[in-house]
Amino acid sequence: MLAVFDKKVAKSPEELQSPQNESVLALKDGFLGTHFSSVHPSSVVLNLGSSGLMAYSFDRKNPLLPRLFAVVDDIFCLFEGHIENVAQLKQQYGLNKTANEVIIVIEAYRTLRDRGPYPANQVVRGIQGKFAFIIYDNTSKATFVATDADGSVPFFWGTDSEGHLVLSNDLEVVKQGCGKSFAPFPKGCFFTSSGGLRSFEHPVSELQAVPRVDSSGEMCGATFKVDAESRKEKNVMPRVGSDANWSQNY
Repeated sequence: MLAVFDKKVAKSPEELQSPQNESVLALKDGFLGTHFSSVHPSSVVLNLGSSGLMAYSFDRKNPLLPRLFAVVDDIFCLFEGHIENVAQLKQQYGLNKTANEVIIVIEAYRTLRDRGPYPANQVVRGIQGKFAFIIYDNTSKATFVATDADGSVPFFWGTDSEGHLVLSNDLEVVKQGCGKSFAPFPKGCFFTSSGGLRSFEHPVSELQAVPRVDSSGEMCGATFKVDAESRKEKNVMPRVGSDANWSQNY
């Protein structure tokens, strides 16, 4: 799976940008989507207009970690993995028996967006299993990305030379679009357009960027680790008398 988001939709962390990065333009003329199609037969590429693109393919998939794609009410979701507490989540979100993992994730996001009772970190923490997913909400032009606490599904992110965010389970595709400005997506974390990167396991702690260095000694993106000694200021979402979309306050 692949997603490339314009920097106006999803601003990538500055720490991912390598000073030695080549001039790679992942979105120009659909470059990275075309490359993805060339290495993944029978792939589907979705043009999101000025917001970017998403792509998926069912080739070379792990039967224990299936890939799924769905669109519900202009919410696009790429999902890879397996959710263990499916029955519990179906009941929690009022879904029917035929709903699969990708539908559950979309409904969890929609509940959060539409003033659900749970904060974002609790919503992601409530999904038990091995997973990585990418959501794009075309209505609010927002993204929501997460991976499980153990990083069980191979999942990478990076930034091209124009600052556009690239996400994929295919490391070579990420390298093609980002040069040296990439890293594994931090396990136990989620990323949103409005709130950036946060840990759902340690929601009150800051994340600290740790520069990565390749075998030649050059900077190669950054990993992010929880700074146990720091604490975020707690933001309280207004529930009364506010017309603001909760997606602006993740």
